[in-house]
Amino acid sequence: MSRRVRLWLVAVGGAGLAVLFTAAALDLPAFGGDHHPYGDRAVHASLARHTANVIASVNFDQRAFDTLGEMTILFAAVVGCGILLRQTRDEHRAHPEPQEVARPVRRYALLVLPLALLTGLYVIAHGQLSPGGGFQGGVVAATSLHLLYLGADYRALERVRPVGLYETGDAIATSAYVVTGLAGLIGGSAFLANTLLPYGTFNTLSSGGTVPLLNAAVGMEVACAVVVLLARFLDQAVEIEKGNGT
Repeated sequence: MSRRVRLWLVAVGGAGLAVLFTAAALDLPAFGGDHHPYGDRAVHASLARHTANVIASVNFDQRAFDTLGEMTILFAAVVGCGILLRQTRDEHRAHPEPQEVARPVRRYALLVLPLALLTGLYVIAHGQLSPGGGFQGGVVAATSLHLLYLGADYRALERVRPVGLYETGDAIATSAYVVTGLAGLIGGSAFLANTLLPYGTFNTLSSGGTVPLLNAAVGMEVACAVVVLLARFLDQAVEIEKGNGT
């Protein structure tokens, strides 16, 4: 394909996208008005399905299929980084020597680690009730483990971060999200439709139907994915060196 043809394709595609954006913007409610059709419908649907956090209802119920796409993008990013950052034939692993860590840094890191991990798990578990959810809580839980790298050394982090196990967890969490959607189809509903489970009592952990399940799957997937991503980058920065080591 020549450069001129590529430029024409970009121009045609960009023009079509600009037309769609313009048409959508012209049909938006007036700025500062009190008429919000999309917001009103989202709130109504959230309350009807006993989900206190409207954002969670939008992410894991009203547009759960879009969230599946976001999970797939992250999963693909992990696979891509694993391929690009893998150890090659002309590289070897040189285990780093433990470095001296200042006592205040060590104490603070080891003190905050369990608190940060618990905070991440709490945000995931309460995603359908309060601000936060699987994406945010997963990142907090994953990064909390890396306080061991700051407060102790890299080997201590490696002992609590078996990469293969987290790769398996990433795949299982992504599959669990899809399986939940397929269960709806088997039950005679639509893919990822929130009709599989009872909606429960409003503002409790068991409320929201399938929203808590999908939120937990996303939390596990994000946590495992972030751990694997950081592991690949840290391996390149700390352990993997050029040369065969002979």
